[in-house]
Amino acid sequence: MLHQLRTYSVKAVARKPLVDFMIDSLRAAGCRILFNSDTGQAPFVITFETPSGERMGVLAYAFLATRTLTKNRPPDERSFQIKYGKKEEDNLHNLWVDPLGLYTTLLIGIDPDEKFFVAADPAMHNPTKFFIRLEFKDEHADEIKRSGWHAWERERRSRSGLSEPIEVLVGGTSHAFLDLVRFERAAQGLSQGDRQLLSERRMELLAPASGRTNGALALPEPLVHPLIKELALDADQILEVINGARRLKMAVRGWVAEEHLRATLSKVPGVTHCERLDAEGSPDLCISYEHGPILTIECKNVLRKTGKNGYPRIDFQRTRASKQDPCSRYYAPADFNVVAGCLHAVTENWEFRYRLAVELAPHSKCEGKLSNNVQIGPEWSGNPVEVFKSAYMIV
Repeated sequence: MLHQLRTYSVKAVARKPLVDFMIDSLRAAGCRILFNSDTGQAPFVITFETPSGERMGVLAYAFLATRTLTKNRPPDERSFQIKYGKKEEDNLHNLWVDPLGLYTTLLIGIDPDEKFFVAADPAMHNPTKFFIRLEFKDEHADEIKRSGWHAWERERRSRSGLSEPIEVLVGGTSHAFLDLVRFERAAQGLSQGDRQLLSERRMELLAPASGRTNGALALPEPLVHPLIKELALDADQILEVINGARRLKMAVRGWVAEEHLRATLSKVPGVTHCERLDAEGSPDLCISYEHGPILTIECKNVLRKTGKNGYPRIDFQRTRASKQDPCSRYYAPADFNVVAGCLHAVTENWEFRYRLAVELAPHSKCEGKLSNNVQIGPEWSGNPVEVFKSAYMIV
């Protein structure tokens, strides 16, 4: 599988401290190193066995994190530069992600002197440009060293001045590097709010699975799900298959919030049709209230951190934009009728708030588009019927 990996020649002496940091951190956690690639070739591959006997692999796009005073940059800024090789005319590089889930991809800055790392979400940077800087602050480094693990939001802007999607960075000391590998394996495909939620609950959620049953599920025959019969596996075994198959797990995660929304709306009195949509670029659901016209709904997860006023926030934009039109990242009022904000990342409950798309604030720079800075305040309704009735007045 790794023969499909694009590699880059790097200076082995300069990169060796980064690889040593990762290997030494894993050994300090009781892991046995099975293989590590040449430090003169990036990205770096490490395979290892944990103390519990679990075998794992890491594919690390690793860079040196430094604190270097730079003209016209804030004095409290630190950064690492994402670059390998020479700058190319077509400067887009795909980060390799193992479709089988045997290797976990890391996009990471390491300070080997102060013994901490800062990791970005590989999915947010795939494809990535090289010769770009990823900045963070002294306060983040101080908190990482104080607590051993820290996650925070990083806001980004393109050269055109338009905002890009907010990303959640995760930092830790060398003692938490094995946790990072497990975290990134579990976090792939999550929204940024749920990524931060997972980071805060890592001790509870990232421990290796143990105590799984091997026998048949002890349920009365009428309660056994047909899928259990069809696959000839018990419920725990099916969940383990999902957990071990990265693409399958991502697909399941991507549907969870939408499925909770579908289940919620299906129970609303007066809803006569509720269906999930599975077309590329389409809204997430369509519904009909009291046999009225079809309304489309976009489901959006909130960020983990609330605004200063305590309201949940949505980074309301697409992950990607076309090169020809940077404003294509943002939604238009006609793209769907209703927005459903999923509050799970804040409340840890599957609950929703609703608002008409046409009521959202316009984008300050992109005419005909909606603002990407959305807060779920008191004008959002917990009763979808109110919003459906308002939608019917304008469709």
